[in-house]
Amino acid sequence: MTLLQINHLEKSYGSDTKVLKDVNFSVDAGEFVSIIGSSGAGKSTLLRCINRIVESDNGEILFNGTNVLHLKKKELRKLRTDIGMIFQHYNLVPRLTVIENVLHGRFGYKGTIEGVLGRFTEEEKEKAFYLLAKLGIEEHAYKRCDQLSGGQQQRVGICRALIQDPKLILCDEPIASLDPSSSKVIMDHLKSITRDLGITCIVNLHQVEVALEYSDRIIGLKQGQIIFDGRSVLLRQEDINHIYGKDQRELITV
Repeated sequence: MTLLQINHLEKSYGSDTKVLKDVNFSVDAGEFVSIIGSSGAGKSTLLRCINRIVESDNGEILFNGTNVLHLKKKELRKLRTDIGMIFQHYNLVPRLTVIENVLHGRFGYKGTIEGVLGRFTEEEKEKAFYLLAKLGIEEHAYKRCDQLSGGQQQRVGICRALIQDPKLILCDEPIASLDPSSSKVIMDHLKSITRDLGITCIVNLHQVEVALEYSDRIIGLKQGQIIFDGRSVLLRQEDINHIYGKDQRELITV
């Protein structure tokens, strides 16, 4: 079943900089899709257009049959509970505890007063601890997030996304700031989210070998255009050369 359909998506920053050019693809429920490409290819903009952190200029984004671009503020907030987001630099509140940051993932379900006062149900708190245990960081629940390593902070970010009960998780360079060991832990967790929980994942990556190892499918983006879209086993060296061109130095492996 198609969960996400992108049709003729375009985005420009100013009159001279077209970041996305007629982007078209679909993603099925339960797929693990990696988007690869050089810095500046448009990967982050593409992900942020899907949940409208960035507003696109033209095109259509259908999520579960609903055109995301037509949603008003309240409807968009509801939609975002179905789309989790994991960021390269974690996007946590450093001075708050791990458990508080995870529970922030429930804000989309709260009224304004509940959110401001941090009123969470016992069920929500239990689920937060369950997720922390599942990702192996339960013992850090009451530490401030700025006391954790990068890999641990990224696992907090994954828990925060999962507590939303999303149908789709967007991951923007989730391992770019991590060492190889931590990167493997994060990618293993993301893969298990799709395999065991059936949650669709779209992951932006520089590392081609990582994309090949974990993905069902790879989309290659170059200068805002899709130039490869296929099963990971079909990605050839000539495709990689075409995607990255002179930027072969970016092919970091884990």
